[in-house]
Amino acid sequence: MDATSDRVIARSDDGRSFHIPGPVDGFVVGALVVVDDGERRQLGLVEQRDEERGHLRGRLLGMIADGLLETRATLPFIAASVAAVDPASVDLLHSATGAALEIGTDLTPPGGPAKLLPHRFNRHTFWCGQSGSGKTYALGVVLEQVIAHTALPIVVFDPNSDFVRLGELNPGATGPTADALRERDIRVLRPNVPGAEPLRARFVGMPMASKAAVLQLDPVVDREEYNALVHLRETLDTTDLAAVLPTLRASDDPVHRELALRVENLGLMEWEVWAGADGAATDVIDERPDATVLDLGGFSTPEQQLVVALAVLDELWARREERRPVLLVIDEAHNLCSPQLDSPVAIAVRERLVQIAAEGRKFGLWLLLSTQRPSKVHPGIISQCDNLALMKMSSPIDLEGLATYFGYAPTGLIARSPWFRQGEALFAGGFVPAPTLVKMNARLTPEGGVDVPVPLR
Repeated sequence: MDATSDRVIARSDDGRSFHIPGPVDGFVVGALVVVDDGERRQLGLVEQRDEERGHLRGRLLGMIADGLLETRATLPFIAASVAAVDPASVDLLHSATGAALEIGTDLTPPGGPAKLLPHRFNRHTFWCGQSGSGKTYALGVVLEQVIAHTALPIVVFDPNSDFVRLGELNPGATGPTADALRERDIRVLRPNVPGAEPLRARFVGMPMASKAAVLQLDPVVDREEYNALVHLRETLDTTDLAAVLPTLRASDDPVHRELALRVENLGLMEWEVWAGADGAATDVIDERPDATVLDLGGFSTPEQQLVVALAVLDELWARREERRPVLLVIDEAHNLCSPQLDSPVAIAVRERLVQIAAEGRKFGLWLLLSTQRPSKVHPGIISQCDNLALMKMSSPIDLEGLATYFGYAPTGLIARSPWFRQGEALFAGGFVPAPTLVKMNARLTPEGGVDVPVPLR
């Protein structure tokens, strides 16, 4: 604070960050500010407050000149006045960064629309919030914007049927986004739902390691059966598992008969997941619709949703050199990539996701993982995420972990998460112009799953 006036004075020694000696009131963590040293104006973000002394620290976002914001260079200064940002400067930030997907209202003054950068979904995204935070509903708001206003295909792994109505519009939905959604090709694949496009996987299309995982075959412990499966590859490439089973049963080779017993004992022929001669989920995804929703929760056994996920992920990875971008949205991600999952198929799914997280970005395989708690997701996946969406979360351990993983999100904003209301979120990372607290917009499409109400007398 200037001793001779009410002006707030900042200093920047490196041209990247700034410091305001305290005590300072009127600026909260997360606030955008304009700093002016008399020669130039720069846009800044308040990131940290020293609670004991009231000092503020922040980073510089760009130079304001001639009605434009230049984000590629900022300059140091000895003394500059600090003022609250005006709506016009916020508009400059959105324009300069390409933020175009309107998802809600900025909760930090001066308010106004909160927008994401569509081109920065080419990084992995981590989305988390405890039960009741509005996590799935809010995710739907973002997916509507991506589907409506980009050409990026989306594949949604939907374990609770929350996105099965993504191709519908709420009564009375209007505006450019609603109009665009009406024109999009949104395919919803569901098991065991009459009239719906079926959700199926093709056993013969899976890599050898994945087939072995389905059959619970270890290449060393079960070496004879595994080897028999290897040598059946030519047959399995032209027929499905059900078609080859009679041949295995009738074989003179005892190992073939043991392999047939394994298939029958595991109950694989009763699974409704197998495509046989019909279409599989991978065929639909290959047609490149704007969005493909995989309703994983409709199977009679949990292993079948893992089989579908594995078949899709394997196929996308096998064709990665084609570099055809796709956003893989995995809701309730702990169902597919928890460190605690230990069945052979679950391990295969998790390892494939770890591989995509580590290496998939350069091939156009981008993840968006949503879950209730970071500890439920393999750390090798979280560590690769450059975007963060955080909703209400009360666990101090989880919040501490998030601050460690996502250093680009101000700790002062992460610490506010326990007090978020339903539908409020912190967005940070490359897909937002600056870390932002947001009240999410209403959805234009119906949410598939809803909470069960408490019965009243």
